[in-house]
Amino acid sequence: MKQLSIFIENKRGTLLTVLNALKEAGIQIIASTISDTQDFGIYRIICDDAERAFIVLKEQGITATLTDVFAIQLEDRPGEAARVLALFAEAGISIAYMYSFLLSGKGILVFRTSDTERTKQVIKEKSLQEFC
Repeated sequence: MKQLSIFIENKRGTLLTVLNALKEAGIQIIASTISDTQDFGIYRIICDDAERAFIVLKEQGITATLTDVFAIQLEDRPGEAARVLALFAEAGISIAYMYSFLLSGKGILVFRTSDTERTKQVIKEKSLQEFC
């Protein structure tokens, strides 16, 4: 799955500029998270058309990158994220970052790992259901 990472200055209106650009293009945000430092933030989003969103933002002069991430569907019950993350830890895979959300009664875990190919193997071997 493709994720947009958008670099924004920590000043009034910059996040709104990004959101308005996506709104004007008719792009639907499915999930998002923002982390910040004193001077800038990284706004990570999953949307319905990441490649088009990337182009729209570039045309607006907004710095963004496209990144491959994984998104796994989980049952909505306590401990499910821990169970799934343990599978990757047992395979020697580190999680670089992660965020989650609920959609239609299912938990969705979005994450980036230290080893993309091995992560794909674990997902297949353990029959984990990917969110598309």
